[in-house]
Amino acid sequence: MAALNIAFEAPDNAGGMCPSNGRPIDLIHLARQTMGDKALELEVLQMFARQARESMKEIVGSEGAARAAVAHRLKGSAQSVGATAVSKAAEALEQNPANAIALASVTAAVVEAENFILKLCR
Repeated sequence: MAALNIAFEAPDNAGGMCPSNGRPIDLIHLARQTMGDKALELEVLQMFARQARESMKEIVGSEGAARAAVAHRLKGSAQSVGATAVSKAAEALEQNPANAIALASVTAAVVEAENFILKLCR
């Protein structure tokens, strides 16, 4: 439980908060979205991880406009939880659904975010 408190500890100076650079999930953004409710934060992150995994299955099995649509949905859900790297990679794939490098970037970003979420949930 101590790890959970450390992972989600917010600084006392609310005016000086900045994004969680270097982390796959911006925990400050997430705290704002959930009004600081730690249980809700974990629930939202777990839902995002499941949705991202399903999106990746859809992305791999589609192409063209269908792939771009799934990437767009993934981008939106990533933005809502503060998964900036996933959002940026999904946007690049949305713009160019046939680009193998963009697909690989989305995959790597989703895996990194999911691993981060799993560590938080321990």
